[in-house]
Amino acid sequence: MELLLLADSEITQVMKYRDLVKWLIVEQNEIVVGVCGVMEIEPDNLEIMNIAVDPDCQGQGYAKRLIGQVMEMGRTQGYKRVWIRTGNSSLNQLALYQKCGFRMVRIERDHFIKHYQEMIYENGIWCRDQVILEAELSSKYCSSHRKHHPRTVT
Repeated sequence: MELLLLADSEITQVMKYRDLVKWLIVEQNEIVVGVCGVMEIEPDNLEIMNIAVDPDCQGQGYAKRLIGQVMEMGRTQGYKRVWIRTGNSSLNQLALYQKCGFRMVRIERDHFIKHYQEMIYENGIWCRDQVILEAELSSKYCSSHRKHHPRTVT
């Protein structure tokens, strides 16, 4: 649960989807260092509900690998798109997602004000708005580091 809260600090929000998603994990020396929860939101679309990597392991390609696994899984299962949502203040995440082929499609103004009890500050920025990004599965997506092999957990 600790890793999940890195990506979504409101436990009540995490509890809404925790048991509904398919989880991919990345392990390092048999310790889970990254998680990614994905679910079908429409017949043609998947959504990454949560993706997080242990802060001590960030920058090693784990998140890119997890996203790559989601893209490949979606493509082989006939999905057309993958969606992901993040906060306006999540600068590193926004950069990563765009490097992985996601494009911004919409901003949900005041999402975090309406749905989260605590104010969120990240990178010195008040997180108010939710940025929705989409990746077409027919397009190229991020390269990943092959040494990290996520596995699906049900």
